[in-house]
Amino acid sequence: MRLPSMSQPFLLAPIAECPPGPPGAQVRLAVLGARGVGKSAVIVRFLTKRFIGDYEPNTGNLYSRLVHLDGDHVAVQIQDTPGCIQVQEDCVQVLDSLSRCVKWAEGFLLVYSITDYSSYQSIQPLHQHIRKVHPDARTPIIIVGNKADLLHARQVQAKEGLQLANELGSLFLEISTSEDSQGVCDVFQYLCKEVSKLQHAGSTDRRRSSIIPRPKSPNMQDLKRRFKQALSSKVK
Repeated sequence: MRLPSMSQPFLLAPIAECPPGPPGAQVRLAVLGARGVGKSAVIVRFLTKRFIGDYEPNTGNLYSRLVHLDGDHVAVQIQDTPGCIQVQEDCVQVLDSLSRCVKWAEGFLLVYSITDYSSYQSIQPLHQHIRKVHPDARTPIIIVGNKADLLHARQVQAKEGLQLANELGSLFLEISTSEDSQGVCDVFQYLCKEVSKLQHAGSTDRRRSSIIPRPKSPNMQDLKRRFKQALSSKVK
């Protein structure tokens, strides 16, 4: 596929859907964050190893791809989100599109730009919203500070991102989507593995709960005692 000029916005069509796989072989991820932090670029970098700088505002594309994970092929679906949040005077309004996305996904990547402090401020409300929908603390959430190559325009220090992640109990790292494809891949690979672990643990718990416990074997000594009592009462 011939890539468009880097000076022109690019609307990327969703990657072809994966064929349906067996239960547990599909991972659903969502990439959330304020507008302009590079969510689409992060996803495309992972799926194609290519970096495209400009995008037309999207309506929330769903991308699917078979990913090699620990010797197996896993069908990974990644939900891109448009301007799913609005930041107004330190108040983040969660839109309906985000709520539907959060209910659907099993793992989350929260992205802010190190050059935009308001995008950093949106991370905590997003995290809180996810925890309301998925109260299980095991649901994996990774916080990412994107555009780490633009140090001259930095508004959010790395220690601020790390401190926030520690407070929220999440992992954190800074990446440069434009310069480091490996860092982006590592993030998604880790997220896929954590979701797979959670799926496996859930299926194990369901199997255990579905097993009907065997009735306890009768106590033979107790049965003999009762039988003797019955006989003695008849003799009387």
